Amino acid sequence: MKAKSFSTSTANTTTTTTSSSSPKPAFRYLTAWFCPFAHRATLALEHHADKVEYEWIEALGWEQRPDDNNVTGTGKEWWYHWKAEELKRTNPSGLVPTLIPIDPNTGKGDETKPVFESLVTIDFIDEISGASGIERLVSDDPYESARCRVWADKVNRELCSPYYGVLVRTEDDERMEHFQSLIKGLEAFSTELKKTSGPLFLADGQLSNVDLALVPWAYRYYVFEHYRGAQYVITPDLYPQLQPYFDWYDYVMELDAVKRTLPDKDRYLEHIGKYADSSARSKVANAVRRGVSAHELDDEKDEY
Repeated sequence: MKAKSFSTSTANTTTTTTSSSSPKPAFRYLTAWFCPFAHRATLALEHHADKVEYEWIEALGWEQRPDDNNVTGTGKEWWYHWKAEELKRTNPSGLVPTLIPIDPNTGKGDETKPVFESLVTIDFIDEISGASGIERLVSDDPYESARCRVWADKVNRELCSPYYGVLVRTEDDERMEHFQSLIKGLEAFSTELKKTSGPLFLADGQLSNVDLALVPWAYRYYVFEHYRGAQYVITPDLYPQLQPYFDWYDYVMELDAVKRTLPDKDRYLEHIGKYADSSARSKVANAVRRGVSAHELDDEKDEY
């Protein structure tokens, strides 16, 4: 079996040979290069790259549809997601990331056991890897494990969902409201980081599900300045109270498992422009457009 990862500049699949001395959990990994939710699972897979194998399947992308009803007046109607048939079969929401376990006897994906939801995939990958001690993404300490699960959810609601509010909402006051909510969340995160020796969420440099929950969005905050202006920049000079967060950021961005998964900035900037100009018709964008947070999307209300 060969594990696969992707080139962050081209999103082309590259093959890395792994040891076959003992069987490892292996998956068909249904993902999308641009998706920060899927990025969480990628980080977990790469963190445990010596213990888990996966085949990267680009299962979500963008397409324009004919403007039959003159919605845009351009002949093409906005941007919609196309979804691979395998993704639609195995995930009722049709979202990435989705993991399909590969049967070691047949070499085929077992579509009766899909694993999805980004925070769930982090914990699942960590569990199935068989890792222990400081290699774990979920602490062996039951109290720290509970604290991490609480904070992974808080990060999702307070530091990731507002990102889409800044980009999707059309009124300046609404955008700024989401941005200030994000800053408030970063302040709380910075305070929590002080509870351990730092710079990561857990003590002794142990990477956790909380860190992986935030990394994809923290990396992508740079898009705010490009699409929304200088008042949306997050820097130590403007927000000195966030120094623990900035120390955390500098540390995680130098981790090998993080560096090799980061999408090219210019390429991602072009992608996210669909959200900034309101042409994206994804479930997340539709949810924010109707006035709820990204994490509150509804499969029926926000489908297209």
